[in-house]
Amino acid sequence: MRRLILLRHAKSDWPPGMVDHDRPLAARGRRAAPLIGRWLVDNGFVPDRALVSTAERTRETWALASAGLIAMPAATFEPRIYEAPAWQLLNVIRETPDDVATLLLVGHNTGIEDLAARLIGAGPEDQRRRLARKYPTGGLAVIDCAAHSWRDIAAGIGTLHAFVVPRDLDPEAE
Repeated sequence: MRRLILLRHAKSDWPPGMVDHDRPLAARGRRAAPLIGRWLVDNGFVPDRALVSTAERTRETWALASAGLIAMPAATFEPRIYEAPAWQLLNVIRETPDDVATLLLVGHNTGIEDLAARLIGAGPEDQRRRLARKYPTGGLAVIDCAAHSWRDIAAGIGTLHAFVVPRDLDPEAE
């Protein structure tokens, strides 16, 4: 089994004159990202490796979320994740070495949301409906995939284990 954790970056800001790639987190995002990291630790979902978009807001999200992790997993800042559609994210995931059991990907919508929808074939119906309605900033899906290798990850192979958004952890966070 492989465990894939899909994290959409936390709420970002858009200062005047700034290009999209360089946008930082908003104050709300800086409050939310550590909550997600704490949730990962509290629930035993510490990744072996993290693939993070090169955008500033994803890098900040990961820095704040991972600060509370006991053993910091190796992070790779991957330019192909930025603005990537689901099929491209899937190709990046399939390149993961098989010694990685739990992979976390920090990216953007619509790619993250579309990838989750494509991979998930089972799991609690209420959580699946909730994810399908909206994958907000700071949203995190834990998907268990019945695959021996990351190369085998395909549509419908995943079981949604959890879907959490910052508002679940603190009503002021989102």
